[in-house]
Amino acid sequence: MILVSSCLAGFKVRYNATDSLDNRIHKLLSENKAITVCPELLGGFSTPREPAEIVGGDGEDVLDGKAIVVEKSGKDVTELYINGAYVTLKKAQELSATTIILKEYSPSCGSSMIYNGEFKGKKVAGIGVTTALLRRNGLKVISEENLTDFLHGIQ
Repeated sequence: MILVSSCLAGFKVRYNATDSLDNRIHKLLSENKAITVCPELLGGFSTPREPAEIVGGDGEDVLDGKAIVVEKSGKDVTELYINGAYVTLKKAQELSATTIILKEYSPSCGSSMIYNGEFKGKKVAGIGVTTALLRRNGLKVISEENLTDFLHGIQ
């Protein structure tokens, strides 16, 4: 089973109540090869919500207590991001997920790039909180940016 970000499946769950529909993800769902997940909603957020970014590092640093996740207004929402990561991990384990496809650049889901914590649209190398936790537990996490290579490998 493949676990995929809900926003990539067309659900309007992003911070600004939009989606990031990827038709390749939608196809996996229609073929019953994938199940959706949104770490932010699982962590207790609603839609819409304030944008958030990691300050002081990346998801690894958040899990290690060396960085925090803050909303644009400055509110610390680290705990909600960590909670969402753990609920996502549990779901992935229950489903015996072989691969998790998450939305790049997200403070939860980024698998190679995230925003730098200044809310100025600048991206830096790093991973989100959920990705960090999933990888620490031996799970394969990729983004929609790497989807073509992945799909080629499973066909």
